[in-house]
Amino acid sequence: MKLGILKAGRPPSTLSPQFGSYPDMFRRLLGEAAYDYAVYAADEGELPASPKDCDAFLVTGSSAGAYEPLPWIGPLKDFLNDAKGAAALVGICFGHQIMAEAFGGKVIKSPKGWGLGEQEYRVLKREPWMDDAAPFRLPGSHQDQVVELPPGAEIIAANDLTPIGALAWRDQPAISMQLHPEFEPAYASALIENRRGARYTDEEAERALASYQLPDDRARVGGWLKNFLKSAT
Repeated sequence: MKLGILKAGRPPSTLSPQFGSYPDMFRRLLGEAAYDYAVYAADEGELPASPKDCDAFLVTGSSAGAYEPLPWIGPLKDFLNDAKGAAALVGICFGHQIMAEAFGGKVIKSPKGWGLGEQEYRVLKREPWMDDAAPFRLPGSHQDQVVELPPGAEIIAANDLTPIGALAWRDQPAISMQLHPEFEPAYASALIENRRGARYTDEEAERALASYQLPDDRARVGGWLKNFLKSAT
């Protein structure tokens, strides 16, 4: 199976030598040999020539907002609409948001502030590609949120901070989530330190760092993504 990774952002330059790119993180999560990977730098204006170039596409995180008038945002939304029904789609963090915007939902910078550190989501609707409906914990790093549900989508996981935390589309093979299964705790912690005092207060940073002392469900949710991709393609 060919999986296209639509890169929508990059880690801070000081962290890339140790942790790699966002596509690197997804390859580690899903398995280096699990798929025939193709990477497209969507944030630099590079998109597949056709939605049929891959069996599925995964949209990564980004520091950009899905509502921003950046020159690459519109073309990415157009591509996602072209890919609707032609390829399976997965969106993570910004990918979750840009899919919602592309398909008729709405994203804003939330007045609730940052969703930072390990967060627990309740499973509201157990999907066939899930193992069970137990809550799951994953790293979060977002200020933007989906606030209006796109047509055809159903909320399948959430918490009080993020009521539209994960979506499954019923009119196409597509899923998305706000949290980051690809973030290893070491990277998530290094990212917080990198942004301490600039984007986050010391208090926010310390609280988020403390949350990484507990286990998370990265491997479990990585398995969900693989199950979804297998069933959708």
